[in-house]
Amino acid sequence: MKVTIYDVAKEANVSIATVSKVLNNSGRISEKTRKKVKQIMKELNYQPNMLASALMGKQTKTIGLLIPDLANPFFSELARSIEDRGNELDYHLVICNTDYNNAKENRYLSLLKQKRVDGFILASGFEKLDKVQELISEEIPVVIVARDFPMFSVNAVALDDFTGGYLAAKHLVDLGHKNIGVIARDLWSNRERLRGFHHVLAENHLTLNPNFQFVNEVDHIKAGRNMAAKYIHSDNRPTAIFACNDLLAAGVIQMAKELGLDIPQDLSVVGFDNTSIVSIIEPPLTTIAQPIQNMGKEVMDLMVSIINEEKDAKSRVTLLPSLVLRKSTKKIT
Repeated sequence: MKVTIYDVAKEANVSIATVSKVLNNSGRISEKTRKKVKQIMKELNYQPNMLASALMGKQTKTIGLLIPDLANPFFSELARSIEDRGNELDYHLVICNTDYNNAKENRYLSLLKQKRVDGFILASGFEKLDKVQELISEEIPVVIVARDFPMFSVNAVALDDFTGGYLAAKHLVDLGHKNIGVIARDLWSNRERLRGFHHVLAENHLTLNPNFQFVNEVDHIKAGRNMAAKYIHSDNRPTAIFACNDLLAAGVIQMAKELGLDIPQDLSVVGFDNTSIVSIIEPPLTTIAQPIQNMGKEVMDLMVSIINEEKDAKSRVTLLPSLVLRKSTKKIT
């Protein structure tokens, strides 16, 4: 395992800032402390990453933000909230859209490293953990937002997705729905939402509609329309559909109305995110709200505290979702 600056600081019983000053030969440090830190580096065979050292030695006041899909209102609103908080703290964002594409993720990471950004906020899919681990091993400040990596230590601001799925399922089951369809992209956050959803179904001795499948189309509204058509034309048509984002839900409502169904009389629909799109859908969409503004503030505050070396330990912030009732669901009578 590679020795990091955190290991040196812990062994020498000094702050990360002190180790950074020794690396950069800067700051007011006693000669005794300087020698001690250098000795610990030697004993641990610590090999500093030159890029990380440069980043820690001189700030550019610039943060790289990788977003998977700016066409999705959730991510565009999240980027805006992060940018707003960044401006308040005198930091600027470089926003990159990855389209859930690993090659794009890698290119942007490489480019932003060359630009010597002060840190990375990763709101992308990043299903492959190696790139996140690489950033951490290079001691570059990184914060994950809107998902989590519980399998290893990383700074993260995430939603309790399990609870979000639980709330959606409980609402529909409480309304009397027993045959419920689900539409979701195959991502970690959605798998957690489904886990919460399944939990409620199991509690009530119900099972998911067998027509469920993950969708991976880039156009979420189109994906919602296609899956809605499959559900509606099946012999086992659900009385309710839970879509794991608001765009998918919008596609469901569009297709259902085109096929002559009334929402919510014939089909109840629940979305996820509570983005601006919910107010222009007819009928207004019942959805699970993510606290987007608070999420943006938390992630930027955490990033700045890491850059300023105010935190040694990794931090995880978990935010709670809430159910927002509108007119796209109704009780079965």
